[in-house]
Amino acid sequence: MKKYVRAIICLIYSLVKFSIIKLFHINKFEFTMYNLISPFTEIEISKNGKLALGKLLKMRSGSKVRVRKDGEIKIGKNTSLNHGCIFTAHEKIIIGENVQFGPNVLIYDHDHDFRIKDGLKSLKYKTSPIIIGNNVWIGSNTIILRGSKIGNNCVIGAGSVIKGTYEDGSIIVQKRENSVSKLSYRL
Repeated sequence: MKKYVRAIICLIYSLVKFSIIKLFHINKFEFTMYNLISPFTEIEISKNGKLALGKLLKMRSGSKVRVRKDGEIKIGKNTSLNHGCIFTAHEKIIIGENVQFGPNVLIYDHDHDFRIKDGLKSLKYKTSPIIIGNNVWIGSNTIILRGSKIGNNCVIGAGSVIKGTYEDGSIIVQKRENSVSKLSYRL
């Protein structure tokens, strides 16, 4: 019963929240009526930014979707963002349908351009679009960096740092070895 009450609250909340956002971003924000958005999420659309959300989007608490100046984010239908996911676009992030994000997944289509004079100070960025296909499962604490293209039906293991192109049907796991040594004490 509690699950259904929470779903109804999230459904009503998302409809109200999205309607208010639509008032301020008439041509730059698209959504459907049926979404389950936690009241503890953030959606930001800066000047000239565009955001399109598919039907049955689910966003749990602490998730943040940020579209910066001239950026664009498109999220397909039946996509789920678990707790603490952060998506930030300065250029473009496209996410397909039926994509499942574990907790704390971070997606950034930009890097700070620290190599040019005052690049960090003046907030200069290098950007490249990110494209994620359909039916993708992304494990918790994964970071997806600019220029990444992930094909359809892929699985990304928890804790991965992703940059590059991955074909359809790929399973991406980054193995790390633990190094354990004994602590020696001085008397």
